[in-house]
Amino acid sequence: MKSEKKRFNYRFTGQVQAVGFRYTAINAARLTGVTGWVHNSSDGSVIMEAQGTIDQIEKQLELIERNPYIQIDEVIKKEIPLDDYERSFSVRY
Repeated sequence: MKSEKKRFNYRFTGQVQAVGFRYTAINAARLTGVTGWVHNSSDGSVIMEAQGTIDQIEKQLELIERNPYIQIDEVIKKEIPLDDYERSFSVRY
């Protein structure tokens, strides 16, 4: 069911740091209603957790990929348990 909430952990590699990825992800989350967080990892990847409907999350990812400075080479995705208390999307430092 596409209206059911899901939560995924993503690891993005490629040209994903110092290109506005985190702030693009925040803006896309606000536009789509996705909650979660995004974080620059010390290995050069970006880690993101996104929670919402499949449609909302797919739209957020589409908006991130539209940023011409972001070049994603690989995405590792795994479904994880929902966070019932989460209400926003933020940057984790």
